Amino acid sequence: MELRVLRYFYTVAREENITRAAQLLHVTQPTLSRQLMQLEKELGTVLFHRSSHRIALTEDGILLKRRAHEILELSEKTCREFQSREGLSGEIAIGCGETCNMAYLSDLMMSFRQRHPLVQFRIYSATADEVKDHMENGLLDMGLLMEPVEVRRYSYVPMPYRERWCALVRKDSPLAALPRVTPKDLLPYPLLLGWRDEVLDMLSQWFGEKLFAQVTVAARYNLVNNTAVMVHSGIGVALTLDKGFLPHPDLQQVSLSPGIESGAVLAWKNELPCSRTVESFISHVQNTPEV
Repeated sequence: MELRVLRYFYTVAREENITRAAQLLHVTQPTLSRQLMQLEKELGTVLFHRSSHRIALTEDGILLKRRAHEILELSEKTCREFQSREGLSGEIAIGCGETCNMAYLSDLMMSFRQRHPLVQFRIYSATADEVKDHMENGLLDMGLLMEPVEVRRYSYVPMPYRERWCALVRKDSPLAALPRVTPKDLLPYPLLLGWRDEVLDMLSQWFGEKLFAQVTVAARYNLVNNTAVMVHSGIGVALTLDKGFLPHPDLQQVSLSPGIESGAVLAWKNELPCSRTVESFISHVQNTPEV
């Protein structure tokens, strides 16, 4: 399978229109249609449902679109790493969770670019599990991973800041009047919990096995912003990180008792070769004293 043909397929899948895709790719429509049919023959499957006005992906087409995006992105990233061998340039791709340690990482990025202004950073925001998946696939060089997280297979540098967990509630909730909430306080309320297994294990230990079995889960979330909207709508109480600011004026953060704290690490795969630019940034991270 050629990268050129894969790029043809991805453009058509994205545009859902062969004519428009042909214009973007600067090829004729018959040429593009012929390449797509040859790709389907090569793979032994049908990738599109075709009609007179638009095309839609089959299940196999949806799978190939996802794989094509990863392959093309990795190809482009590899090309950028070899574009210049004089001095430091190119791109460093970092996946980041929602953590206050992003401020510390931003300072490291700024000080590194002051020395190497041709270097660019690409930031991908997601949960630790998603970031690790992208690191395994070679799409990200590093990951700012929020604990609890499994990092035995990685090299990493602990980040300096720890964050507290809290209950995010509406101000008209009885919980808002409490100085702290305990696991028993939360039992009558539907809860919004993170979808990562490590987070659920942590919260299960906080509740205790018997109490956690009685919890009502209204929804699972990955990142916090949409969770605040759900709390605002009255769907439930969210157990999340204390961000120090309220996304809605009618919400309130209440501390947990006993308290829970989480740190973060900046991790990378040490068994895989990386570009000289990434190696230099890792060294910069390791040798920069915490402020």
